[in-house]
Formats: sequence, C-alpha cells, structure tokens
Amino acid sequence: MNIAVTAVGGGVGQNIIKSLEYSGYNLIGLDANPLATGLYLSQTAYLIPYANKENYIPELLEICKKEHVSILFPGSEPELLPLSLNRHLFDEIGTKVIVSTPKVITITGNIQLAFDHLIKSGVNVPYTHLVEGFNPDKATYPFMLRQKVGGARSKNKFLIRDRNEWETTLKKIGSDISNYMITEYLEGDEYTCGSMFLNGSCEGIIVMQRILRGGETYKCFTIENDVIREEVKKVVEAIKPFGPLNAEFKLKDGKPIVFEVNARCSGTTAARALSGFNEPKMIADYLLKGIKPEYTFRNKTILRYWQELAVDNDLIAELKQRQVIKNNLSSEPLDNPINVNPKENKNLGLNP
Repeated sequence: MNIAVTAVGGGVGQNIIKSLEYSGYNLIGLDANPLATGLYLSQTAYLIPYANKENYIPELLEICKKEHVSILFPGSEPELLPLSLNRHLFDEIGTKVIVSTPKVITITGNIQLAFDHLIKSGVNVPYTHLVEGFNPDKATYPFMLRQKVGGARSKNKFLIRDRNEWETTLKKIGSDISNYMITEYLEGDEYTCGSMFLNGSCEGIIVMQRILRGGETYKCFTIENDVIREEVKKVVEAIKPFGPLNAEFKLKDGKPIVFEVNARCSGTTAARALSGFNEPKMIADYLLKGIKPEYTFRNKTILRYWQELAVDNDLIAELKQRQVIKNNLSSEPLDNPINVNPKENKNLGLNP
C-alpha cells in the first residue's frame, strides 16, 4: 500500500514521513524543491509543481495513478484548498486525499471566520476587535495584532505592548492593515492538541504542553488535562474536519482558550507518535484496513534536535534531471546509541 506525502521539505510533511517510517506502508515523498529533506527519506521521490501552478493537480494525479497511491497526505497549508476542490478527481483513481471540505479549509484558514464559527458552538476564544476604529488606551495593552489569513507560526503576528509599538507596527504593515485583526494577549503555558475526526465522530485526542523557539515547538510534554480535552472535543465537533485537526490553547482563569485551529497534521505530529498517538498511521490503518483507531499514551518529554542527512550529489542531480528517484532505504531501523529505546520507536513506525 503506497502513501504519498507532499511538501516533505517542511516541518509538517517531514513529521508525517517520520510517523509512517517502518509502518509497513511504502512512502512516496513529493516536493517542488530538489533539496527537500523528506525526498531522500522516502522509498520513491518526485519533484512536483508548487500548489499555485496550473499543472499542480494534473501532475499529482498522474503520479498517484502511476504509483497506485492509496492515500495522499498534504504537508503544507497552500495545498489544502486546491486538493480539497479536486478531491473527487483523486477519488476516481483510487487515491484518498486526507483533506477536509472547502468550507472547513476556508473557515480554519481565516482566524476571524474560525473564531466566529467556534463561538456559535460555545467554544472559548480570545477577545477580538476589528482594526478599523480601534484606538488603544493604557488599559488595552498588551494585545496581539494578527493577520487573518496565512499567519501560521509567528509569521505576521505582533505583540503590541505600548503606543510606540502600535504606531510603528501600523507603519510597517501599511495598506495591508485591513487584513489584520486585534486579539487578546493570553499569558501562560501553551498547549498543542492533536485529534482525529473519522466517520462522523472524534476518534482520539492528545494534549501536550510545549515550549516554543522561533515559532516552532522546541520541547513538548504529554499531560493529562480533562478540561482541555473536553474543549478540544468541542472544537473538533464544531469544525468536523476529515482526519486530523490541530488546536492550540492557553489557560485563562483555569479555562482553556483556543487561539489557533488547523485542519491538517502539524509540526508536532511525530512527537505525538512518540507519545503513543500516531495520527497518520491510525488514519491510514482505518481507511485502508478498517482498523478502528486505538492508542496508549506514554508519558514522554520530547526534545528536538537537528539530525544531519548526507545525500550524494549524483542522487540530487538525478532527481533534477529525471524528476523521480528510487531511494535504497533500509527496511529496518539502524542501531542508534543516542536513542533510548529503538525497538519502541520501530513499533511506533518512527525512525530512531
């Protein structure tokens, strides 16, 4: 059974690849950049167009048909809507794309629409205000200025602490200010939560506390918090995605407040898999084998570090020329003295 993953040069795509290594599925890595790391961690790799190109969907369809791809996981935000709008074309060739409906993608891709939708379902969200007509006073600071669309990670998010920062940021953004919104600044620990929505119901939730560096999860820890879990369930049932949904929370007066929602896998997908909650594998097993999602949480602290990957220049040149390569990957994980328990990682479907 072949599973293809797009955008394997980015964090989300690589997390999906890591979660499916040694899982029994044949992995096909797809990316527009020949230096995308995940291309050399897959059994087969293809160069594909960027999502905004006209030939993006036709070439993906051709690859999926040629390689008999059973499941396609998108690994980047810009691919979600094109894939969602053309999901029926992939269904016709036997490829199930793990992407939600265009309505869900539109709502979760716009933080204002997402908040408005969640409020109707009784979900706690930060206080928000339109930029137009907003005149902050001393009691207003600090607050967040956020881009409504495309503000993932720390991109286009500004913490405003005083009048000087407010005026400086307004000048920096300029005429694009109408694409921004004011949101309440929430202090305290941050929680990233993974979930799955399959066959009309929430099939699993994991809550992890995280430490950020440069907008990315740097360290994370599994925690047990029923209050947050219940709020995640409300978010999932309000959005009704197809497959994975990632939600991020902070606590205010003991109540979880959701401030980010993404209807896709996330940059902490592999960390969750190491903690016993392997979303890509459970989704694949459910859709391809009819296995109901089951998981056992492991109380883990996940510490991230860079790992070098040496690739022969001839292999990169071959990929550039032929647009496709076959990688000679081992079917078994190698012994690694850094890894505490390589057998455990093998069973999770993760590369130690």
